[in-house]
Amino acid sequence: MVDVTHQLAGTQWRKSSFSGGDGSNCVEVAHLPGSRYGVRDSKDRSRPALVVDRAEWSAFLNHMRAD
Repeated sequence: MVDVTHQLAGTQWRKSSFSGGDGSNCVEVAHLPGSRYGVRDSKDRSRPALVVDRAEWSAFLNHMRAD
């Protein structure tokens, strides 16, 4: 896996609607160039973000909606 944290500087992140309201499960997402998406833990932004392509992101969202 390649750490692309330095390439994400200036990225517009938003808190996921799936994040818990109590602050315990805080996930941020960003739409990235090249039809990719970034996912990171908003409580520890120093850790690397997970970067996935459009198909992987769609599969994740479909799985979340099915639960």
